[in-house]
Amino acid sequence: MAAIDDLITEIERSYDELTAQLADPEVLGDRARYTDAARAHAELQPVHELTQQYREAEQTVADAEGLLGDDASDAEMREFAQDELIEGRKRVDELSEEIRVRMLTRDPNDGKDVIIEIRAGTGGNEACIFAGELARMYTRYAQAKGFEVEMLSANENDDGGYKEVTLGVKGQGAFSMLKYEGGVHRVQRVPVTEAAGRIHTSTATVVVLPEAEDIEVDIHAGDLRVEIFRARGPGGQSVNTTDSAVRITHVPTGVNVSCQDEKSQLQNKEKAMRILRARLFELEQAKQDQERGAARRSMVGSGDRSQKIRTYNFQQNRVSDHRIGLTSHRLTEVMEGDLDEFTEALAAEDRRKQLAAAGGE
Repeated sequence: MAAIDDLITEIERSYDELTAQLADPEVLGDRARYTDAARAHAELQPVHELTQQYREAEQTVADAEGLLGDDASDAEMREFAQDELIEGRKRVDELSEEIRVRMLTRDPNDGKDVIIEIRAGTGGNEACIFAGELARMYTRYAQAKGFEVEMLSANENDDGGYKEVTLGVKGQGAFSMLKYEGGVHRVQRVPVTEAAGRIHTSTATVVVLPEAEDIEVDIHAGDLRVEIFRARGPGGQSVNTTDSAVRITHVPTGVNVSCQDEKSQLQNKEKAMRILRARLFELEQAKQDQERGAARRSMVGSGDRSQKIRTYNFQQNRVSDHRIGLTSHRLTEVMEGDLDEFTEALAAEDRRKQLAAAGGE
């Protein structure tokens, strides 16, 4: 057990150091250092709690062994101690494996806030309606987890759906919960406008980005082209009497973001910069992963916009995730935001593949 003991000692040491940093006046006065320390502390806290449970289980084993080795213990006490010893050793083994897995598969972005971009794909108005339903599904899911959800930008169509919609999700661990949702989502159903009752297939693309802090992405003002224009609504009608909509282009990469939902030009610019930072952060991470020869973000699903990851079949009340072969006949609940069955299975499969890869190295 020496290896797990060494790992637990290192986790406890790191956690104590980070706790001390968060109380250090020098760190408190340095925004960048404090942000880094606070994020690392929050990311390490769950596994640190497991180490404390491990220590308690170890103590249970030691106490039980002491009772069994005490000649003064009567038969009833020895029977109790034997049960405690078996349960304690089992718990120690379970916790040691969970701690090892957590540390091996930990994603440095897991604790970050999230930006979710949803775009209608093939299928015209039906695709726009589906994009809106996905936005509602993720909003419900995030809120059920205690996260704060904010609409950052939206481009509505005439039927109440969205050509594009961008959500911001804030809360510790938001990225870890949502990171496997990136890719092409496909819906199969009879649209309300289909008189002949034929089933149509439509798609929407989901991109999940960890939200980056100012200190993580170096953006020079001279690299930005900012354009101001009048906001437009669905069908082309004007929804604003002032020029408050903002489009920001990062000239070196060509990445551009538009926001028009707020009446304030400043608010639209702030939202656009949040989305731009996230996109540039993702570009840089993809570049680093490619240079290291690593799989981008996840071994289960790359988040690639061309990858078909899930099908929602309304006629059969079926949701199928193609990456892990999981099918659920709870479509209504899933569309209401009950995604745990999928997110937990995807996370487990990701951990399994990472452990298998690590074992083969």
